[in-house]
Amino acid sequence: MSPSRRVLLAGVAGLAAPASAEHRHAMHVFGTEMHRQMRAMTDAMDAAPMSGDADRDFLAMMIPHHRGAVEMARLVLVHGRDPLTRRLAEEIIASQQVEIASMQARLRSLASGPGKDGQEFPALSGTRG
Repeated sequence: MSPSRRVLLAGVAGLAAPASAEHRHAMHVFGTEMHRQMRAMTDAMDAAPMSGDADRDFLAMMIPHHRGAVEMARLVLVHGRDPLTRRLAEEIIASQQVEIASMQARLRSLASGPGKDGQEFPALSGTRG
């Protein structure tokens, strides 16, 4: 290997400073919590009651899915540092909470019986990019 290449590689290697023990522990806690939240979300989705009605079953499973997204976004706000990722997490929390409330309202409406025209479904305007 040429001396100039050796200097270049040494310089690149020096850019990635080793993580402190505290940082490694924090990332371990974050990773553990993210996986715990993912399992909780999956368990809640699996436990959603299936009625045989595609609309109701979709909503019943999407509600815990969105709750899981909210909890994971909250973890990023606790552990994350990047301002743009944190802003995205805040937007996910806000939009998913609106969608959860909308899905819960629609699920209640569908459970009340046939004859609904869909006009009472809460608007989701502003929750999509």
